[in-house]
Parts: sequence; C-alpha cells; structure tokens
Amino acid sequence: MEKLLLGVEALNFLEEEGFPVLKAARAVDPDQAAIAASAMGFPVALKISSPDVIHKTDEGGVKVCLGSEDSVRGAFRGLTDRFALHSPGKRLDGVMVQRMGTGLELIVGSLNDKQFGPVLMLGMGGIFAETMKDVAFRLIPIELRDAREMIEDLQGSRVLTNPRGETIDLVGIEHFLLKVSRLIAKHGEIQEMDLNPVFVSSRGIEVCDARMKMGRV
Repeated sequence: MEKLLLGVEALNFLEEEGFPVLKAARAVDPDQAAIAASAMGFPVALKISSPDVIHKTDEGGVKVCLGSEDSVRGAFRGLTDRFALHSPGKRLDGVMVQRMGTGLELIVGSLNDKQFGPVLMLGMGGIFAETMKDVAFRLIPIELRDAREMIEDLQGSRVLTNPRGETIDLVGIEHFLLKVSRLIAKHGEIQEMDLNPVFVSSRGIEVCDARMKMGRV
C-alpha cells in the first residue's frame, strides 16, 4: 500500500532523521497561521497544504515574504479563497506556514529504477530546473567521490563553485548527498523522494519542501 508524505509531515520525517529543514507548521485558520508565523520569526511563506496539489506555485498556492501577523492573516484568506474557487473537489488540509529560506536552489531526489534499483538525483533549482533540466544521477549507495562528481557533472556547477556575493559550502552539499543516500538505503519503503528546493549558501543547507512516496517494493 502506497502513502504520500507531503509538506509538514515530510519535513518532520526528515528532521527526525537529522536533516536540516526550514521550520514549518500547518494552520487551519488565519489566527493560527499568524501565531505560528510570529513564533518562528518573520518573514515567512504560506503554502496551500493539499494532497491533491503537488506543484503549489503553478496553482497560485504560495505567498512569500510576509512580514507581519496581519499580512499572514490576509494571505491565508487569499490562498484559501482562491483554492475554493479554482480547485473544486480537491482536498484542503490547511495552509503551511514556513520560515523563508535564502540561497541558491538545488533539487535532490531519488527513485527506484526497475532494472538498477534506487537512484540518487541532484539538479540545479530555480530557473535552471525549468530552462536547463540540469541533473546528475548515481546509483545508491554513493561514496564521497560520487557526490563530488555529481556536482561537477551539472552544467550549472560554476554557479556553485564561483557564486556571486558569497561562498557556497560545497563540502556541505557533498555530505548532504551522502546523507540522502544513507536515508534511502536505510528506508527501503521510500520509493520516490523529491527535496525541492534545497537552499544552499555559506550558512549551510536547508530543505524547504519535500515529497515522499512510501510503500514496499
């Protein structure tokens, strides 16, 4: 039997496994969202929480850079009203409130190939994800050499090795990839996983959003 972990549940799972994640909470009304935002610190982002909506941005289900409780309440109402109007029949679990992340964006994921087994994927996020489809793959488990080569394989690797304005923790990315590899090897029930975006900067690495398909082979 398959189960899909999204949003807060997926981030909680990762946090329990020792991954750095951006603080998030799910709210079911505007006041609850405002309280959660104030507790985690502004600015925050709000995202529709629905098992029927995977690409939230494409459906207008995201509001970012909210800097006050009043703006959070207004964004909550706007998101839920839009969802009710444009997504009839789809389920709504609430709205995810999350601390804003900064840095370059990566995509890290895994899938189970019928022939080769579990495979790790690394890609450039943001505009690179759509315009370049810039990704690298390796069979799981990987070693440190594999992680380094995955970064070098990316067409956008120069953005990571020579970023403008700050230094990127390349060693941190390598160890993050190793950690994901170990997670997939440990949890055979993870059939697919997308961590997107993963923010990387001189301050470290933080997972912003995650999706996992759980189930036995």
